[in-house]
Amino acid sequence: MQLPQEFIDSLGRCRAPWTDTLLEALGDRPSVSVRLNRHKTGPGDRPADAAGVSWCGDGFYLRERPGFTFDTALHQGLYYVQDASSMFVSHAVRQLVGDTERPLKVLDACAAPGGKTTAIIDALPEGSSVVANEYVPQRAAVLRENLAKWGYPLVAVTQGDTSRFRDFPGAFDIVAADVPCSGEGMMRKDEEARRQWSPDLVRQCAARQREILSNLWIALRPGGYLIYSTCTFNLCENEDMVRWLMTEYGAEPVAVNADASWNLAPALADDVKAWRFIPGLIEGEGLFMAVVRKTADGPVPPVRRKEKSRVRQSGRQRPAPVPDAVRNWLDDRYPAMVSVDENRVFATFLTDSPVAPRMEIGTVKGRYVIPSQELAMSQALRRGAFREVEIERSQAIDYLRCEAITLPPETPSGIVLLTCGGHPLGFAKNLGNRANNLYPKQWRILSQKPSTLPEPVLPSGNEAL
Repeated sequence: MQLPQEFIDSLGRCRAPWTDTLLEALGDRPSVSVRLNRHKTGPGDRPADAAGVSWCGDGFYLRERPGFTFDTALHQGLYYVQDASSMFVSHAVRQLVGDTERPLKVLDACAAPGGKTTAIIDALPEGSSVVANEYVPQRAAVLRENLAKWGYPLVAVTQGDTSRFRDFPGAFDIVAADVPCSGEGMMRKDEEARRQWSPDLVRQCAARQREILSNLWIALRPGGYLIYSTCTFNLCENEDMVRWLMTEYGAEPVAVNADASWNLAPALADDVKAWRFIPGLIEGEGLFMAVVRKTADGPVPPVRRKEKSRVRQSGRQRPAPVPDAVRNWLDDRYPAMVSVDENRVFATFLTDSPVAPRMEIGTVKGRYVIPSQELAMSQALRRGAFREVEIERSQAIDYLRCEAITLPPETPSGIVLLTCGGHPLGFAKNLGNRANNLYPKQWRILSQKPSTLPEPVLPSGNEAL
């Protein structure tokens, strides 16, 4: 599908030196890249024959797109498939954090599907809490799954409009807003982005962006940082939006350092400090990212509380007895209050976040508590709390498809934690002659298992997998 002519004309009006390079690159095949989860992988782990992403030490370009669906490491949260340009947020956060060791409170306001959230998490001081919000319910479910697999427990996933965060004035040290935009940066790999584009869409997106930023500015503490990003190229949604923050709220531009060899393009306005990721100049998709600081004496939007609103989280807590054994499932590094809500067991982690991070760790069934998949993936899981059974890669794929599996005859009866490559995969209940598969059906692999599994992204685990 051809690029919209009005889009091409709009690029010309930007008077950017990279316009011809971009237009040529939008006809090329997009790159494929992954970012490793260093809480679950070792320092020597990396994809075979993969080039590193310059601005992200945990990011790697793959030579071709592999069969991600049938790589157990992806489902175990050992890596995340993410465009290299988007990985820059981890570099920005690390610069903002600097030598700070105190835990920070962070809001990722438009977080689905979770790539930038996980990148932010990995750049924060230990013990920091994150609220990851998404407006669309279906996308919020995907966000919740991806963050559960990543395994950082101090995250609260919420679903709702950003206006809800007006109820938390000055609550966050860093607010990230990868705002809904006209999607010009996705035109290389998404025909729908080309089909839906129009000047009216750009104007509609800009109006929505100003509304989102007004909501979030209240939630940012004085002296805190807002990271603004889009996957689009026009001035209206990028430099003009940052300039609007500067004029409307006294936002102070913050320069994020970048090496000249990275070939990033600067902002198209002298008074705006930002970076543009231009396909053809870099190996990645289109991205605009700017950081601004909220000054202590800058104006703030009115709170406008017509009625008390709440950020929604699933479940309602009621005090109920919790089996003592369940408390032993959690690592001491993450203090938590354990409670039962009807038949679901939750761990509410003790932080000063305005929205308490809460994780479902099990379901009460009769006299027993069946541990959750979220617990299996979490860093808060106390290794050794369950008997562990290592299974080979082909059987792990059967498990991820929610098929019946047979465990070794020496496997003890009851709940066991299955591992693959030494990493947690999920729980099963061993009954002797068979095992009940406890993997959540909504996460299961739907595709037919191939006769030959594709090579895993992380070859260091080949023997174990």
